[in-house]
Amino acid sequence: MSRQIALLVNPTSGRGRGSRVGRAVAARLRDAGLAVRELAGRDVRESQDLALEAVEQGTDALVVVGGDGMVHLGLQAIGGTDVPFGVAPAGTGNDFARAVGVPRGDPIAAADIVVAGAERRIDLGRTGDQWFGGVVAAGFDARVNDRANRMTWPRGRMRYNVAMLIELGVFRPVPYVLELDGERWETSAMLVVAGNIPSYGGGMKVTPDAVVDDGLLDVMVVKPLSTARFLTVFPRVYSGSHVTLPFVEIRRAKQVRIDAPGITAYADGERLGPLPQTFEAVPGALRVMVPAP
Repeated sequence: MSRQIALLVNPTSGRGRGSRVGRAVAARLRDAGLAVRELAGRDVRESQDLALEAVEQGTDALVVVGGDGMVHLGLQAIGGTDVPFGVAPAGTGNDFARAVGVPRGDPIAAADIVVAGAERRIDLGRTGDQWFGGVVAAGFDARVNDRANRMTWPRGRMRYNVAMLIELGVFRPVPYVLELDGERWETSAMLVVAGNIPSYGGGMKVTPDAVVDDGLLDVMVVKPLSTARFLTVFPRVYSGSHVTLPFVEIRRAKQVRIDAPGITAYADGERLGPLPQTFEAVPGALRVMVPAP
């Protein structure tokens, strides 16, 4: 009997690229003899319901086509289960795919990983009943997300660039109370993130040494600094060299509680809700399909 694959597609991901990638992946999987059930909801809620239904009814794997937001949606159906998870990148960031070694920009190569079926057990993050695979944003970056979500223009990635420039003009350091495995840490900060993987935002290596199977979250804190100074060091986040700066601190913990006034947390680019929230690393919570060693 051929393997049964539930293929969850975000047709609007990457300005319509998701639909094209979805067709290519489905065709490649069928050519390889796999049975493919294509799923595409009209909105986030329907898509998540379709994924949950597919997992509950029994499928040999859930494969999502889209960006990190689609990965996040798929994880809500599959996190903590024993069902393998695959990803065909079709978004603008694709940081989860980057972290697990899935090629970006090559849907056939991504489909071939599913066909081969090699797997790796990795950690997921969790807060309440929400799973996440990537990085929690809980500072300046979260405020930028808030602002961008309220904007209707411009479209695409440029909207976030504009939101960041606006937010830079008004953002002030925020007082935080952090608890890392029960150890209290009070600090004022510009940026606080908790990473299960090294990057977010399309390759910004905010937690460059994060490991997906060490059972820990990497917590990165940027202490208060001027807007001008922030702008000069910002490019260093793409290489991960910002962690050597004196106003940047990295710590690791299995469980991280973050509290700060007026901050809404995001993970995988998706809104989680206002702080305080507690985030934990759940070891081995996901069977993810990866390139064969």
